[in-house]
Amino acid sequence: MTNYKPKDFAGLLGVSVKTLQRWDREGILKANRTPTDRRYYTYDQYLQFKGIHTENDDRQTVIYARVSTRNQTDNLQNQAAFLRQFCNARGMIVDQCIEEYGSGLNYNRKKWNQLLDEVMEQKIRTIIVTHKDRFVRFGYDWFEKFCMKFNTTIVVVNNEELSPREELVQDIVSILHVFSCRLYGLRKYKKQIEGDEEIAKELQDGNKSNRGTEG
Repeated sequence: MTNYKPKDFAGLLGVSVKTLQRWDREGILKANRTPTDRRYYTYDQYLQFKGIHTENDDRQTVIYARVSTRNQTDNLQNQAAFLRQFCNARGMIVDQCIEEYGSGLNYNRKKWNQLLDEVMEQKIRTIIVTHKDRFVRFGYDWFEKFCMKFNTTIVVVNNEELSPREELVQDIVSILHVFSCRLYGLRKYKKQIEGDEEIAKELQDGNKSNRGTEG
């Protein structure tokens, strides 16, 4: 079961935290309380609020495991095995186990995109992953909310051991490489402008006219 802080749950429903607080007081949507009296909400409450009945929900529960390269096949198999054990221990029936090779920075992963298509087709009830970065390296919160819009929840087990550190290093290096290339391209373009008298003159004339307008 996924729990949400009032701010996150309000964002999910598209209302303000004050509205949630009022609904709680009026008994419209009662908040749960932790032993320290902090309010929280559950995914079941979200489904109930949306009028979705889980008793007849025949959508799939899917395990998703990912590594960047085929050299990490052992890690991929360990992810899948760990998630199956996790589901078995909780009596969850797994309908599909997706194993994929591809960078978490790559949004064009074939199986991952097919999974998102099935989410939009209302075929997926639950996606289970060992760690957020197994699903996507950056922007996880956005994708989680996206899935929620189609009544799909992502269960993150948070097993750090099955989130390879070398992948993070590779991804950071890739990002630095992309931005360094862009920076180099900008510098190269700047030299081309400076070397082209016609372009340089147009820019100078443009700057003068802008200063004249400001005055």
